[in-house]
Amino acid sequence: MKRNYRLTRSNDFQRVRQSGKSYAHSLIVLIKLPNPDGLLKIGVSAGKAVGNAVTRNRAKRRMRASLSSLFTNIQPGWDLVFLARKPISEAAFEEILAAEIQLLKRAGLFLEESERE
Repeated sequence: MKRNYRLTRSNDFQRVRQSGKSYAHSLIVLIKLPNPDGLLKIGVSAGKAVGNAVTRNRAKRRMRASLSSLFTNIQPGWDLVFLARKPISEAAFEEILAAEIQLLKRAGLFLEESERE
């Protein structure tokens, strides 16, 4: 996922977490908030409950990698934050991808092939 499409500032994460709507899965939590610029920005985070620094960074890398394959299927105009949960450290890549798709569909942000522009 390119840096232009990432949430990087702490203020952005706080704004989305405080004002956004959340959707939970056993592996990941998704929080969405409308973006006034009409762009899609995605942030990925893993707290200390996930594990040590190596485990957290691995979880974030895996979430970013699976999200980059889904990027064209996500509706633009939103700030999204994906929060890792502890079981993600034992999850297979396909399970992470399936969890992200399920959360995006529940949030109404996943575009099927026929809906894309």
